[in-house]
Amino acid sequence: MADLSTTYMGLKLKNPLILGASNLVVKLDTIKEIEKAGIGAIVYRSLFEEQIQLESIQMEEELSEYDNRGPEMTNLFPGLEHAGPKEHLYNLEKLKKSVNVPVIASLNAIYDPTWVEYARELEKTGVDALEINLYAVPGYFEVTGKSLEDKQVQVVKSVKNAVNIPVSVKISMFYSNPLNFIKKIDEAGADAYVLFNRFFQPEIDIEKEEYYYPWELSNPKDLMVSLRFAGLLYGNLDGSICASRGIYDANDVIKMILAGADTVQMVSTIYRNRPSVVAEILNNINKWMDSKGYKSLDDFRGKLSRKNLKDPFAYQRAQYVDILMKSEEVFKKYPMV
Repeated sequence: MADLSTTYMGLKLKNPLILGASNLVVKLDTIKEIEKAGIGAIVYRSLFEEQIQLESIQMEEELSEYDNRGPEMTNLFPGLEHAGPKEHLYNLEKLKKSVNVPVIASLNAIYDPTWVEYARELEKTGVDALEINLYAVPGYFEVTGKSLEDKQVQVVKSVKNAVNIPVSVKISMFYSNPLNFIKKIDEAGADAYVLFNRFFQPEIDIEKEEYYYPWELSNPKDLMVSLRFAGLLYGNLDGSICASRGIYDANDVIKMILAGADTVQMVSTIYRNRPSVVAEILNNINKWMDSKGYKSLDDFRGKLSRKNLKDPFAYQRAQYVDILMKSEEVFKKYPMV
């Protein structure tokens, strides 16, 4: 049987499969089932600053209805003494003590002081690493891309200086040059990069004439962008590469490792196919590796990255022209009626 072990931001994992941040961690029975199926590591669901602030404000209103309501409020940032973050930290620590695989906390904050404050509190739970979620949805025309990137690079530096555990950065694909930005946070000290964040985009109900946010599982085709950037980044960073979005089966995992990923995160396939899919994926990776004569993941990791391809233009726009020139194949596959 092949050796599926890997290293992710300095952590030794028995295999490259990581449970991504989700509500699958809410029930301990579900987590134990996922662990039994063979998952390599677990990312606990994200601690959101907005949620914490809302819960903290509600608690504050109940405890001191009219305190600090003046023009110079003393509590600019909600403290950690309230139930919201305390409950999250308690449950995270409980889960960490209940499993035998590495546990990674997830943080999604807004303000600079709270990035540092919550990062430290999460570290105290005993987690093995921290994943910070960087995203910005521009709402103002005057905000420049450079200012957003500079602010996020500073967040990475601040969090890294605040904790003593590895820090991974989960980013979106919406940068003018994701490669350049990832290189910046690599130089800022990040230990790993998760490609990419998945946003819930607003939809419009034309009957009610209002916005709503549909919750949908990822699509298997969503992996294509992560696949591309894993191949472009391989061999150019100090940190680890973790591919996310649309990873459903063993074939998807193998593709990501061939491109250069160290690990993958999966959520939707476990929701759709139940925890047992983890064991199925691991078994099929083993079968494929045996058929190819590979003894370890390092034997083929990055084999199809841009760095190792004889034709590096496979990752460039030149291939787009080739696809257009072969458009007759598309018509054969999808004939016009």
